[in-house]
Amino acid sequence: MPRSPLTPNPYEVLGVAPTASAEDLRRAYRQRARETHPDTGGDATGFHAVQHAWEILGTPEGRAAYDRGSMAEASHPTWATAPPRRRQDTRPAARSYGHPGGWRREKYLKLIREWAGRGALVTDPYDPALVRSAPRDIRHLLADALAEEATASQLSTLGIGYTLWHDVATEAADGGPENKLDHVVLGPTGLFAILSEDWGGHVKVRRGELIGDVLAPGERPFQGLALRARSVARAARVKFTAIAIVVPDDASDEGIMFLGRMRGMHAVLVQRSRLPGLLRNGLPDLPPIGGTELFEVRTRLQGAVRFV
Repeated sequence: MPRSPLTPNPYEVLGVAPTASAEDLRRAYRQRARETHPDTGGDATGFHAVQHAWEILGTPEGRAAYDRGSMAEASHPTWATAPPRRRQDTRPAARSYGHPGGWRREKYLKLIREWAGRGALVTDPYDPALVRSAPRDIRHLLADALAEEATASQLSTLGIGYTLWHDVATEAADGGPENKLDHVVLGPTGLFAILSEDWGGHVKVRRGELIGDVLAPGERPFQGLALRARSVARAARVKFTAIAIVVPDDASDEGIMFLGRMRGMHAVLVQRSRLPGLLRNGLPDLPPIGGTELFEVRTRLQGAVRFV
């Protein structure tokens, strides 16, 4: 089972329905192998994905095991909880408020049961076989909840000099469907508004915004994040140093990519493993925040922050 709920399952990789006959499956494999082979204009990543899908579905026994979900459950942990990050030291952790990923998990649980149908018994809403059969928008909710939890785990290692707020409500009219900030981080290097995302594929930057086949038509993640950050900034009478979108390490070609300024804030695309370093080191040429200013900004945020 793929590590992300949005990673294509073997049937999707081969471009066939789960009900396809053995002959249709074999025909689809041969066609996809030709299309993705590097010698015929494809790429190695796609070709390897096709080969892996065939390894799973290419025999009646393997396909039956996958369809029953036994292979999925044996090769992937349940998505009920995010794996905890082990602390490497004994320093006090960052102060944290709110429930990272909680809003999206609640919405996922509601929609997965509605999608299963009235009267259907859903004993495990995180069962890999159930998740992989759900529509993409439902799987995306779970993927983003997991992304938020993974980011929060990284943030918790920053130390006592940092304060974290998760699932912060905003009043931005065009700030996105959930109208919230996933994380607000305050520390000596500044005040950051952060979006944790997993689109299930690769993203790039063009003209100060993210692009990629995995994004919805018209989706502008940085624009939405900037609007939400400004909403919180106005309510708390503070100024954000930067807005940052955090993606899985394999979703971006660069560890940290600076996009320039957007609505008065620096915009950054960052791989998840590089986020703590970015927040500890700060943005280039920006001075650290003094203790008095930190205390004042923290006090204003504590009085203004509301959670979704």
